[in-house]
Amino acid sequence: MTYEFLQHYWCFVVALLGALLVFLLFVQGANSVARSLGYTEEGRRLVYNSTGRKWEFTFTTLVTFGGAFFASFPLFYSTSFGGAYWLWMLILFTFVLQAVSYEFQNKIGNFLGPKTFQFFLTLNGILGPLLLGGAVATFFEGSNFIVEKNNLIDATSITPIISRWANASHGLDALLNPWVLVFGFAVVFLARILGILYVMNNVDDEDIRSRGSVRIIGATIPFLILFVAYLVHLLLKDGYAWNPETGVIYMEPYKYLHNLIDMWYLLILLLIGVALVLYGIGKTIVSKTYIGGIWPAGIGTVLTVLALLLCSAWNHTAYYPSTADLQSSLTLANSCSSEFTLRTMFYVSLLVPFVLAYIVYAWRAIDKKKLSREEIHHDHAY
Repeated sequence: MTYEFLQHYWCFVVALLGALLVFLLFVQGANSVARSLGYTEEGRRLVYNSTGRKWEFTFTTLVTFGGAFFASFPLFYSTSFGGAYWLWMLILFTFVLQAVSYEFQNKIGNFLGPKTFQFFLTLNGILGPLLLGGAVATFFEGSNFIVEKNNLIDATSITPIISRWANASHGLDALLNPWVLVFGFAVVFLARILGILYVMNNVDDEDIRSRGSVRIIGATIPFLILFVAYLVHLLLKDGYAWNPETGVIYMEPYKYLHNLIDMWYLLILLLIGVALVLYGIGKTIVSKTYIGGIWPAGIGTVLTVLALLLCSAWNHTAYYPSTADLQSSLTLANSCSSEFTLRTMFYVSLLVPFVLAYIVYAWRAIDKKKLSREEIHHDHAY
């Protein structure tokens, strides 16, 4: 195993975690349309109890994603999570609101009332995917930071900080980029599609399933418009490339299009992923009895996001470009941990399949029985 192989391997692991996180945003997506999907108070409780079985998976994956990025590419972690402070704090705050809302919305003594916490769940359902999608878009659009490694060895430096944000917004300025918002809202509507598909599969209620078939059309149309628009923009835009011999970062026309052509296997992965998402949506809309759309659409989402994330980093591409200083852009080579660290973590990662097997087992055990109206009246219901 070479150092370069380990860098690419851990990029793949982190990208896979990111792709799984986007899939698991179906929790947020379902919560964002719970009022129209459930319609009645009892119907809304069905939706919240359905997603309440899975919100821990989403939050745990988010934390694992951040931890894996920190261990394998610490300079990205310090630059993004430290520099883009307010952006990531907003993301974490909305997820904390989600956890609190699930537990307290129907608790005795809740003086704020259930609707307050249901509003927080809706807020998380919109802001969570929007901000996470916006953060992913910065891998292609760039962020406003400066990296100064010499600060660590400069005796005259008062604050030996490697990276800093070039303005006082600390990440919120990314939301001023219209293409970041386009991708962010595409993720919002994708999360809604997945959320509707999951609830239709998980809840044994004809009223919710019939409403879901209609609501999914309203989410699919804006998603396709936004996603196709961003994909065309991505393939036509200049990208951030780097020379492996000199380490110099430069702008390359049609960089991401070239990446998909050079790495044809990622293009195939992307096309298969998009086809599966469309199949899951289309069959659900056409067939009144089909409720398994979450699985082809979910797998397609993972494949599509995985291909896009790898396209942003492999083939000598700067995966976290800087718009303030081009040479501060982060690549797999200049932002990773030491070879010893990556090699040690590689052996530890061999245990991941066993963890995934347990997650699949726990998932199947939780969803073994479809959620019904009788279950939401139990003491353990949300």
